[in-house]
Amino acid sequence: MIRTEGATRDLTQGNIMGTMIRFALPLMAGNLLQQCYNIADTLIVGRFLGAEALAAVGSAYTLMVFINSIFIGLCMGSGAVFSLQFGAKDEAGMKRSLFSSLLLIGGITLTLNALAIANINPIIRILQTPQEIEGMMRDYLIVIFAGISSTFLYNYYAFLLRAVGNSVTPLWFLAVSVVLNIGLDFLFILGFDWGVTGTAVATVVSQFASGIGLCVYTLVKFPAFRLRRRDMRLNRQSIREITSYSTLTCAQQSVMNFGILMVQGLVNSFGTSVMAAFAAAVKIDSFAYMPAQDFGNAFSTFIAQNFGAGRNDRIRRGIRGAVWMTTLFCLCLSAVIFLFAKPLMRLFISAEETEIIAIGAEYLRVEGSFYVGIGYLFLLYGFYRAVRKPEMSVVLTVLSLGTRVALAYALAAIPAVGVHGIWWSIPIGWALADLAGVWYYQRRKNTLGLS
Repeated sequence: MIRTEGATRDLTQGNIMGTMIRFALPLMAGNLLQQCYNIADTLIVGRFLGAEALAAVGSAYTLMVFINSIFIGLCMGSGAVFSLQFGAKDEAGMKRSLFSSLLLIGGITLTLNALAIANINPIIRILQTPQEIEGMMRDYLIVIFAGISSTFLYNYYAFLLRAVGNSVTPLWFLAVSVVLNIGLDFLFILGFDWGVTGTAVATVVSQFASGIGLCVYTLVKFPAFRLRRRDMRLNRQSIREITSYSTLTCAQQSVMNFGILMVQGLVNSFGTSVMAAFAAAVKIDSFAYMPAQDFGNAFSTFIAQNFGAGRNDRIRRGIRGAVWMTTLFCLCLSAVIFLFAKPLMRLFISAEETEIIAIGAEYLRVEGSFYVGIGYLFLLYGFYRAVRKPEMSVVLTVLSLGTRVALAYALAAIPAVGVHGIWWSIPIGWALADLAGVWYYQRRKNTLGLS
């Protein structure tokens, strides 16, 4: 039995859908808070610093999502291993995995930190950043890159706690971080007049506060997670398992966001108006389908704990319930986004900027009509991570993003299509990946004991 003083949740017991929903709700609330911060940040920058600053921060935001995806992928992969071991009640295995994952992810964090700071100028050029906003983007990225370790710290302990069924505690620390971040945004931008640099400083300070706080809480409340000298030994099997899961999940997350980064570079080539529209619309888009993504992560933890415990009957029933719930939510969401695309854009952009609003609204209506595609894809990603097939999540991501990037560049090059082709390439990529994921499940479910 794994000893803890903090709260955990055994997802191998109780009502299936009720268990998944109760676990998912704090994840959704946490991401809702994070998206509220992103929206507040965009509102402050767009309203008080202007369209050029919004374009600079928006372009840098896409880059930071890519870099953060590396840490999230690594932490998510190790979290999947922790969930399997928690379901199997393997405390010794968890301690071995903790040590291995800290060495692996900590080392990658330090390496990535150094590489990012040393290559700021080449990165800005790769993103095809317009010359008029290069300076603002450079100032923003220098500060953000200096605080990369804060992203690792929070995500590592958040995924560790979620793996043992505690999705509430990371939410509280994130809430403190978001409130602090918004307050510091106002102070540094409006009070100190630091411009986009103030936004970056606020982000880094608040992330360090939440990361350090969550680390201390975890070590105090969860005795099983305190590593002693005897636990700090390299175990070949543990290293191999953590490396396999973490690197594959990291690859999946990185490929996903690298594809988005490549699309950002294409978007930048259409000028500041399209960049500003894309920056605002992407925030709305992410906010809209965020609950489906969080439900997919909760579904993954549910599957992993039950797979580790050998509860295949619960897995089969959980799959059916998750598909129905995702379908219903995404269809309702599609209708709302399609109908209110322009009013949502006007939350970020002044009403006089009619061109920017029109571009963003078109993006939202194309994306919003097909949210069920990304909803199913989140379930497939989570399922394959949980049943020891993380490589399949990578395959689906490559298929989805590869289609998206290839189509975006091909269609955008056609004068009669232009930027509209970028928007339409996205749901097509989702659909192809969904079909591939379902086909693979039907072919291999017998080997997993899930028929």
